[in-house]
Amino acid sequence: MNTRGVTWFGLAFVAAALFAPVAAAQAPLKIFDAHLHYNHEPNPTFALDKVLETFRRNNVTGIVANSRPNKGTHELVEAKSPNLWVVPFIRPYRTRADVQNWSTDPTIYDLIEAEYKRGYYVGVGEFHIHGQAAAAALVKKTVDFAVTHDLFILAHCDEPALLILFQHNPKAKIIWAHTGFSTPVPRVRELLEKYPALIAELSYRGGIADGAGKLAPEWRELFGKHSDRFVLGSDTWIPERWASYDQIIGGYRAWLANLPEDQARRIAHGNAERLFKGKMPE
Repeated sequence: MNTRGVTWFGLAFVAAALFAPVAAAQAPLKIFDAHLHYNHEPNPTFALDKVLETFRRNNVTGIVANSRPNKGTHELVEAKSPNLWVVPFIRPYRTRADVQNWSTDPTIYDLIEAEYKRGYYVGVGEFHIHGQAAAAALVKKTVDFAVTHDLFILAHCDEPALLILFQHNPKAKIIWAHTGFSTPVPRVRELLEKYPALIAELSYRGGIADGAGKLAPEWRELFGKHSDRFVLGSDTWIPERWASYDQIIGGYRAWLANLPEDQARRIAHGNAERLFKGKMPE
């Protein structure tokens, strides 16, 4: 029997066992960006190859794509990047003016129907709506369209509008962009518990952590109870957000590192994989 070989094998096994956890800890957590715009007004600020490199650099391997107009989303889908899972949403905007006018313009519904025929959309939005404006007939029609076709809704709205959206159709699957920006945390918790299909997206959400990534106690408690209800987003609605993309994702990583691993992974990408029924590229 070759005892030297056995000894070498044993040492190698021990070394692998010791260093594997270190290597795993050093690997950056995969991020799914659930609120991303690749806008063309009329041309994108950054070329597609630069955008894809930005994702690779930040280990962002999945995105919700919603762009004004939808041409930007088409390009992300058609790129078929092996390193990126693209989840396309129909944006009901052609130009910047539609942000304010979409809910009263009947041609927007025609746009939604035409885009849906592409056959690959998973959601509708991001759209902006506030207060009683959400009661408009076209908004209800859009919510019902989403429910009929089993689509998610990415809604940038205040709490009154959010409640109206659910009144339109209790079966709506709503991703609440920015989690209301500043809605008190106890109220966020109440809404999550009242509406089981509600998902909270965290771009621009204030009060989660300090500059060093230390979580506020109320957010730590909320994530502990409802880590299956949150997703991350960059909201690259202006060029400056693309220019600071590394810092945005780095900020998320800083406070995710303060959570238990299972909670961090759910928020970083696991919830998106479950919701959109897919898998992040390795």
